[in-house]
Amino acid sequence: MSAARLSILVALVILALDQATKLYLLFVFELFLNEPVRLGPFVELITVWNRGISYGLLQQETELGRWGLVVFSLAAALGLGIWMLRTPHRFLAIALALIVGGAIGNAIDRIAYGAVFDFVHVFHGSFSWYVFNVADAAIVAGVLGLVYDSFVLEPRRSRAAEREDVVTPSHDGRDSGSSG
Repeated sequence: MSAARLSILVALVILALDQATKLYLLFVFELFLNEPVRLGPFVELITVWNRGISYGLLQQETELGRWGLVVFSLAAALGLGIWMLRTPHRFLAIALALIVGGAIGNAIDRIAYGAVFDFVHVFHGSFSWYVFNVADAAIVAGVLGLVYDSFVLEPRRSRAAEREDVVTPSHDGRDSGSSG
């Protein structure tokens, strides 16, 4: 499977998982009526409506702010989606797909509800670290993948390309690595 097709599949799976978990927890399980639901000593399900971006930054209380974040999210998804479809590198395409699927999932929430539905709460005692959803987890994983690709895989690809240039014969029949 090509990097482009694989990345489209990954983005669609993330989007579907994100929306399915949100729809189930909101409308079937009705988390807002049953919270908190303890999953372990440091994790529970709760209802949080995030009107900002990751970690609750840039909270938007106005319609202009809401729609501004929708436009920003969709523009970012479009730009990253184009990059995702153009890259021949599978790892990079998957990392971008995670971000694209997550960004679209959270944009759907903003359009439908005016805020993003976050529900996984990680904490220790009275310290509350983070409340997130599937889309947020995918975006974080995708960003970590981009960092790994940039600092580990891209230098490897560059070194491999340099080695190929040294041993690839030039068009005039001489070795391109020779000095003439």
